[in-house]
Amino acid sequence: MNDSTIAAVATPVGAGGIGIIKISGQNSLPIASRIFRGSHSSISNLEDKDSIDISSFKSHHLYHGYIVDPENSRVVDEVLLAVMLAPHSYTREDVVEIQAHSGPVVLRFILDLVLKCGATIAGPGEFTKRAYINGRIDLTQAEAVIDIINARTNKSLEIATTLIKGELQLCIERISDYLFNFLAEINAAIDFPEDVEEIINVDRITRVLQNNIINTIKELIGQYDNGHILRDGIKLVIVGKPNVGKSSLMNCLIKKERSIVTAVPGTTRDLIEESFSLRGMPIIIADTAGLHDTDDPVEVIGINKAKDYIDCSDLILFIIDAGSILTHEDHEIFKIINTKNSILVINKSDLFSDRHEVNTPDSWEKMPRVEISALYNMGLDGLKDLIVRISLGENSFDPRAVIIPGLRHKLILDQCLISLCLAVDGFNSGSPLELIAIDIQEAIALLGEITGRSANNDVIDQIFSRFCIGK
Repeated sequence: MNDSTIAAVATPVGAGGIGIIKISGQNSLPIASRIFRGSHSSISNLEDKDSIDISSFKSHHLYHGYIVDPENSRVVDEVLLAVMLAPHSYTREDVVEIQAHSGPVVLRFILDLVLKCGATIAGPGEFTKRAYINGRIDLTQAEAVIDIINARTNKSLEIATTLIKGELQLCIERISDYLFNFLAEINAAIDFPEDVEEIINVDRITRVLQNNIINTIKELIGQYDNGHILRDGIKLVIVGKPNVGKSSLMNCLIKKERSIVTAVPGTTRDLIEESFSLRGMPIIIADTAGLHDTDDPVEVIGINKAKDYIDCSDLILFIIDAGSILTHEDHEIFKIINTKNSILVINKSDLFSDRHEVNTPDSWEKMPRVEISALYNMGLDGLKDLIVRISLGENSFDPRAVIIPGLRHKLILDQCLISLCLAVDGFNSGSPLELIAIDIQEAIALLGEITGRSANNDVIDQIFSRFCIGK
């Protein structure tokens, strides 16, 4: 356990109703006692230099009072103070939270008083890191904290909530328990080779490894793509030649007038980016300059930016005009996006009372297509369904499933799967038990990297560097 006492402003910077200064560590109560005066004292008594001992305060109760500068007895702010005694606190240390008025000046002033009284400023994520080091949470739950803070949709919040409840930790621990037991049997068989048939049941171990453990790990790995997309979202880009309705479509999807819409071709000259949620999936959408040949230097810059965005996008909406024949520009755009994940969006279908077939080359047939009218909001539900289906595949989100949204988890599970498959192959081929034990030990160590039981300090530091100060 760290001997230092840390402190930080735990609420966002800026004016607001309440701002919180959090103190954690063995000296948090003595430090807070030096600057806090309870409201049972009269205002005149607040100027007494004797501090109040808050160690007698009940844990998890709020106390009204004042923050006072111990050097000159000046009242700084009227506050509520909460004491959370170890181990029943976020960090499993003694914690004090001072709820003051949320102004940047007053919060900074109170924090400076706390630091002068012996606390040190907390680093990014240091409170959560102490919760992990002190055993209140594992590494998957610590990662879930930042996912909850950064959640952009209800579904991404739902995934983070399953992690912070410890469901991934529980799943990993169950697998690890099986492997520890198997390893104990294997080691016993190695130590007592004359009794190997009585000590170890190879068929049972192989069956459990193959049918239970390996299949469970495969299911976890299979959930990564959906978990990653539902947490981090996708990049969606709208492309097409000028005046086919790109800006109108973007405004329809995000449900606000973000892009300028006129009858003049080439109105959008720069890349316009916006975020929105579609069926619980976070999306960053970009409206691009119309792709065409031009000598206008401003348009050229916008077109080049559009091409760069296409290269890093996850899905492309290639929009064409239902009321005009395909042009050289349309064909050139198709060449640019030919190898990309794309949807052909046929806009302005309202111009035709009957179903209108747009003639496209055979090479375009691989693209899923949808007819819409951005002007009249026709066909947009079909387009949205197509975007979600292509992004998430055929698998729907199951809130009961344990989902791994982090690439770190997936890469470790990939390696773990290899080790366990090698162990099964070793049993089946009659390999020495010593070699099989090494594979199972490797799998156990890898699973420990997910929960933090055997993670190295560099990985831990990298995870907590994503946090803000005060969490």
